[in-house]
Amino acid sequence: MFSFISRRVLAGLATLLVSTFAMYLLVDAAIRPYIFADLESSTKPNKAQLIAQRTADLDLDTPSVIRYFKWLGDFVTGDLGTAWQSGQSVSTLLQGAVISTIQLVAAATVLAVIFGVMVGIVSALRQYSTFDYLTIFVSFVLYSLPAFWVAVLLKQWGAIGFNDFLRDPNLSILVIVGIGAISGLLWSLAFGGTARRRLTVFGLGFAASALALLYLQLSGWWEKPNLGPVIIVVTGAALAFAITALVSGLKNRRALYASLTTVLIGVVVYFPIQSVLKQVDNWWIVLVLAVVTVGVGIGVGYAWGGPDKGVSARAAAITAFLVGSMVFVDKVMSVWPAYFGAPAINGRPIPTIGNSTPNLGGNFWVQVLDQYTHLLLPTIALVLIQFAGYTRYSRASMLEVMSQDYIRTARAKGLPERTVVMRHGFRNTLIPLATIVPIDVITLLGGAIITEKVFARPGMGLLFLNALQRGEIDPVMAYLVIVAALAIIANIVADLIYAALDPRIRVNA
Repeated sequence: MFSFISRRVLAGLATLLVSTFAMYLLVDAAIRPYIFADLESSTKPNKAQLIAQRTADLDLDTPSVIRYFKWLGDFVTGDLGTAWQSGQSVSTLLQGAVISTIQLVAAATVLAVIFGVMVGIVSALRQYSTFDYLTIFVSFVLYSLPAFWVAVLLKQWGAIGFNDFLRDPNLSILVIVGIGAISGLLWSLAFGGTARRRLTVFGLGFAASALALLYLQLSGWWEKPNLGPVIIVVTGAALAFAITALVSGLKNRRALYASLTTVLIGVVVYFPIQSVLKQVDNWWIVLVLAVVTVGVGIGVGYAWGGPDKGVSARAAAITAFLVGSMVFVDKVMSVWPAYFGAPAINGRPIPTIGNSTPNLGGNFWVQVLDQYTHLLLPTIALVLIQFAGYTRYSRASMLEVMSQDYIRTARAKGLPERTVVMRHGFRNTLIPLATIVPIDVITLLGGAIITEKVFARPGMGLLFLNALQRGEIDPVMAYLVIVAALAIIANIVADLIYAALDPRIRVNA
């Protein structure tokens, strides 16, 4: 393993050195017109002197090759240079840009992978069903949508339109019935089956959606949104059954009881934990609470024991994390009235630009809610497009895996279908995705340039674009080096994930 990683790192460093040399020469040639753009159009009498002065300040008389090695020496020692127009150090610019991009990428990638893989696998298992056809149709539609168009529509309807609705959050009966009918239709198409079954699913979907909207309106939920212990316990119990079914099967009663116990613990401590959450003022405390929550889940799983304590602990830990996440979201939602009424928000809580609201004030939870509202629309824009890709990849991979001989052998041996799908099918389905996901993450870390531009998020993509337009080579090179280095790391990580998922692949050779 060490030998493999060492070889890959050395090869990556050599590739990085060659690529940075080529990139420096290309970038230097490309940005020359931007460096002197303002002076070329100037009518000042000392125009020639100003051009000469800028040439000297930026050392442009020195050959590009020599300037590259000067830049490389400074970069290796930690000096990333300066953005000459603003005078800011590149390190300072990158710090804010990287944090902004990581927030966006982490949220979008996690959601896209979870939902995309889940829908793709279900679609493969129900091949040629109505759900499969619906998934294919939606995937192709989302895949073909231009990113800028999706972003603009989200700004128009997800921000401007929804903010207008929040000023007077009343839905007419006709709208409630219409949304319920659309929801029922989608559920009936997803479940498929006989006409009677579809009609039943349509009725249940219609009734559930209409009643939910009616409850939200009559209870004033739009003004004071929350989850509350009732929703947490109901959702948590459903998650406990679902997670146990996936991890070990519902026949493993001890794993199921362990998961349900964590839900019960979460509801019991819901009210006492509120006083603790009020004192939280930084993310480190949130991280500690998350670790404690998972630890409690693991402890509950081992306490219930059973033939395989590890399985019970794993199911309980996942359930505990999800229940804890719901408690966290509930706390964030509880400060909505204060956030909505803040003068800086001005009754428009869903923003269209930036990554934070200037002069907002408020405690830690208000700031967290502000970050989430700024992340909402850009995240949805990225998730919609990524979701389509992951759905198609996972569906194709699952179909290929489920047609293999070892799947037929597993079924012939009498293994339960859940074991065949989860242990033999799902794990091997992830092997192609092990290459795609790390590369996608690094691509987004490089900057979802269009999305960041439309939503004016000061991330890596916007930093690169602005620096290029201003003719600042140091920020551009820092951006390119970071993206190239992360791409090399992503390839190494993908190989290691491959080896972890497929024992036939050796990394010690």
